[in-house]
Amino acid sequence: MSSSTSHTSTIGAIGAPSRRNTELGLLVFAVVIPVFAYANVGLAINDEVPTGMLGYGIGLGLLAAVGHLVVRRFAPYADPLLLPLATLLNGLGLVLIWRLDQSERLQQRAEDLFGGFTPDAPNQLMYSAIGIALFVAVLLILKDHRILQRYTYISMAVALVLLILPVFFPAVNGAKIWVSIGPFTIQPGEFAKIIIAVFFSGYLMVKRDALALASRRFMGIYLPRGRDLGPIITVWAMSLLILIFETDLGTSLLFFGLFVVMLYVATERTSWIVFGLLMSGAGAVGVATFEPHVQQRVDAWLHPFSDTVMAQSDQIANSLMAFGSGGVLGTGLGQGNSDLIGFAANSDFILATVGEEFGLAGMMAFLLLYGLIVERGVRTALAARDPFGKLLAVGLSAAFAIQVFVVAGGVMGLIPLTGMTMPFVAYGGSSVIANWALIGILIRISDTARRPAPAPAPNPDAEMTQVVRP
Repeated sequence: MSSSTSHTSTIGAIGAPSRRNTELGLLVFAVVIPVFAYANVGLAINDEVPTGMLGYGIGLGLLAAVGHLVVRRFAPYADPLLLPLATLLNGLGLVLIWRLDQSERLQQRAEDLFGGFTPDAPNQLMYSAIGIALFVAVLLILKDHRILQRYTYISMAVALVLLILPVFFPAVNGAKIWVSIGPFTIQPGEFAKIIIAVFFSGYLMVKRDALALASRRFMGIYLPRGRDLGPIITVWAMSLLILIFETDLGTSLLFFGLFVVMLYVATERTSWIVFGLLMSGAGAVGVATFEPHVQQRVDAWLHPFSDTVMAQSDQIANSLMAFGSGGVLGTGLGQGNSDLIGFAANSDFILATVGEEFGLAGMMAFLLLYGLIVERGVRTALAARDPFGKLLAVGLSAAFAIQVFVVAGGVMGLIPLTGMTMPFVAYGGSSVIANWALIGILIRISDTARRPAPAPAPNPDAEMTQVVRP
């Protein structure tokens, strides 16, 4: 038998790559692609490169650079795809809004209705800058996402205030979703979805064991105990009240759907999904029977080309025709007729422009970009080391996914129109600002999840380890 002595050093945690250079390379593409699309629109409409292309490219590049530098400094291990994906969608949204600003039909309609035309693209660029500023503030102030857990019930109170506020302001296009103070308007529901996710995460982290208990099994599904139905009934009632008093189908679906998804993730009980679908369906049908505005939207969904619906609004019909005329590859940027939809062409129905001018292939690419954001959010949840971070990342990803689904589904005729805005792409200050904050929180959680554990301190008493080998 022989023996040998070997010296071993303390092995620390292997540092994971930060991937910040990967993020920088993707950001270059995320800026170049919208600039190329901007030039494409100008060439299609005016047969010349637009004069504002350089300013647009510099502005979008500066916003992307600021976001990247802050992430590199304050969240070095964050997911490298979230910021480029959001930047690309925001940049393409600016191009689509500017393309619709060039429509002579929309300009003439604004002259007839409002006495003048004001382009929306400069305002959207300003809102994007504010969104990036809020994104930076989230990363600077929120050093650890677990701090939000302390404000579980405070966030519930704030969310309720934000959801109730629009009741006291006039309806816009039949729905009370806006708060108007002087020249400023804000859509509180966009910010409420983030705050609600914080509350649900803190609440379900504490109550998930009780909610996961089952009393009996029926048709292969474990039914929850009666006493545990209280939370879901309360949230269901709140979503119905929003639907009744604000006639806001989108926020109601988002609010209740978010809770059901997070409840399923926290408890792993399929029965909650079944109960959620049954209750949401029953509530929607019940409200639609006596609420005229909701009934009109259901009628427009079921019979978009009927004379009665067309006399009230031809937006759904024009949207479906825009998708149909786009075909597989689209008509080309600047060469469609989606501006016939009217004043909502750059907000609620901006996907109709995508479907017509980018075609089915481009539409799938847009939806894939949204899907990648959701996938990276879920991946962040899987990597998170604490239950609150897992639930919060899932909640924010689910809120984002549900909003994309209800907007895209409404514009394509899959479900009734909800009136919500497509994240990052549609015109709207509240939406783009709130979604940049959402991305900021996801980046903070992913940085904490991906950050390598610190190497253990060396033990001075064990400088050498003897390994005896036969």
